[in-house]
Amino acid sequence: MPDSTCHITVKPKSPRNEAVKTAEGVLVRVTAPPVEGAANTAVVEVLSKALGVPKSRLAITAGAGGRVKRVAVRGLAQEELDARIDRLPTA
Repeated sequence: MPDSTCHITVKPKSPRNEAVKTAEGVLVRVTAPPVEGAANTAVVEVLSKALGVPKSRLAITAGAGGRVKRVAVRGLAQEELDARIDRLPTA
């Protein structure tokens, strides 16, 4: 099965960990600071729970040093990923 991708915006040092849908796309809030990859690790954990996929199937493929990232999800069709994103709570 092909990989699928989504673009997310990350807000580090947030009061809570959550993934929400916004008019611009997916916003992932994490409590971790953007230091030594801590925020990226938290992003993968939060997204895996929100999308219902194991952490091992998620990879940040672009934007690891910035707030806007591209995330690849292995073994999930793009249509299924889009459907799961649509079910996220709205910000």
